[in-house]
Amino acid sequence: MGLTIVLFVAAVAVVFALATGVRIVPQAKVMVVERLGKFHHVATSGLNILIPFMDSPRAMEMRNGVRIVRNTLVDLREQVMGFETVQVITHDNVNMEVGSVIYYQIVDPGRALYQVENLALAIEQLTMTNLRNVMGGLTLDQTLTSRETVNTKLRMVLDEATEKWGVKVTRVELREIEPPQAIKAAMAKQMTAERERRAEVTKAEGDKSAAILQAEGEKISRILRAEAERDAEIARAEGHKRAVMLEAEGKAEATRLTFEAIHTGRATPEVLALRYLETLQELGKGDNKMFVPYEATAALGTLSMLKDVFGGESAPAPTPAEAPRLPARNPSAAALSAQALARNAAAASTAPMPATRRVQPPTPSDE
Repeated sequence: MGLTIVLFVAAVAVVFALATGVRIVPQAKVMVVERLGKFHHVATSGLNILIPFMDSPRAMEMRNGVRIVRNTLVDLREQVMGFETVQVITHDNVNMEVGSVIYYQIVDPGRALYQVENLALAIEQLTMTNLRNVMGGLTLDQTLTSRETVNTKLRMVLDEATEKWGVKVTRVELREIEPPQAIKAAMAKQMTAERERRAEVTKAEGDKSAAILQAEGEKISRILRAEAERDAEIARAEGHKRAVMLEAEGKAEATRLTFEAIHTGRATPEVLALRYLETLQELGKGDNKMFVPYEATAALGTLSMLKDVFGGESAPAPTPAEAPRLPARNPSAAALSAQALARNAAAASTAPMPATRRVQPPTPSDE
């Protein structure tokens, strides 16, 4: 009976030893093993055998969201830790709330356990303090427009500080930046004014471009119109010149043909006189027109001379003393012609009249 109890106790001890000594570590996780309270080794993923009552895993405090939990397995994957918004003061004394997110990875589990008491709390406090330092060296405009610069500075500072803890800070992001409400209203007004200024500038540039294009169009239009008018004037002048030349050539040809016809046909003076009268009749068509033939001036001069000749016999000639002194002037061609006709008429009146001979009209047979 006593032996049975001993064997049973031994079996229970073996089962307990096997249950506590055999540990299976998942992939991407490790376990820090202590032997008799001292760091012994790091159990990697897979099957691991621990000596009961001598080897024990060391628990690590990790942050899960807003809670901090203790776990014997250390996760080697990249982890994210978000922080609540903190109050920061910029270089130009503007209070604002800034929230950040940090991405880190444990590269040395031993140092992460033994170099810092609470890794999650240490990373959180280090991030907040360095965030205030970095944001305090920037103005409001720089914090709003230079997020990449802030992220890079924070990452370099945190990475350098956490290197001795066996932690690698891979990335830091500013989650949100909340300036005061008054600053937001001022920024909104500034943005509205800037938009209006850009709109006015854009409109002015558009009006300028439109005016330039319109002026260039009017310039080109005037040039083309002037060139068209010039070409039209040249064409009209050439047409008029051609018409005048053709008309002159036609008149010259008509005159030549008429002259040739007169000389070839041997026209008598009677035919020429008849042609002359027909021409005068054509010229006299219309209202308020009167043509005096050139020969009529000679006839009028002849009548005047005849009156002086025949009227001088009855009236005595005035004496030189009575005669008025008229200014001497040169006789015109018409007066000379009239004097010649008067002399011829006087000579004809004194000469005997020749016998007249009756001229018979031509018979139809003669025609």
